[in-house]
Amino acid sequence: MKKDSILLTPAQGRKLVKLARDTIRKRLFGGVGKEDDKGEIEPEFLKKQGVFVTLHKRGELRGCIGHIIGHLPLWEGVRENALNAAFSDPRFMPLSPEEFEDIDIEVSVLTEPVPLIYGSVEELLDKLRPGRDGVIIKKGGHQATFLPQVWQQLPDKESFLSHLCIKASLPPNEWKKGDLEVYTYEVQSFSEDDPL
Repeated sequence: MKKDSILLTPAQGRKLVKLARDTIRKRLFGGVGKEDDKGEIEPEFLKKQGVFVTLHKRGELRGCIGHIIGHLPLWEGVRENALNAAFSDPRFMPLSPEEFEDIDIEVSVLTEPVPLIYGSVEELLDKLRPGRDGVIIKKGGHQATFLPQVWQQLPDKESFLSHLCIKASLPPNEWKKGDLEVYTYEVQSFSEDDPL
């Protein structure tokens, strides 16, 4: 990871995942538990950092929303994106109380995206690092990103880029034209079943 990025410990990651679950629980079942005490928030959680919250239900995607660029302190970004992933992802119905115990939560903390400079399609493919790079593409008013975890489902670079173009509402072969803006970033991801 980049030197200026926050490196969180597994215990800190678990706290962020717990914060996401507690935030969703409170929305579904009402205000149980004490309000957040900012005096107890770790200093690393106060830095503005890009963050995504992903929900899975029995291994299938159930919601994923985030901010590529951190415009909120990390702890606030986790809370906001947990609610958005659970209740505002346009691909899914809002999470129901009956589903709550069936979801697994993952929090991904992002480094700042950097431009990927390439002169040819071959160079673009050569520079991508499957499993490590999150990728953002931009063209005109179109933009989309895939977290590095998506490489698990799409390990082939060409297929990865084609699906990313589709997500950005572009033709699947748009990346072959060589005029996309491409940015990459890395993540630290944490889930509830991670070892401490």
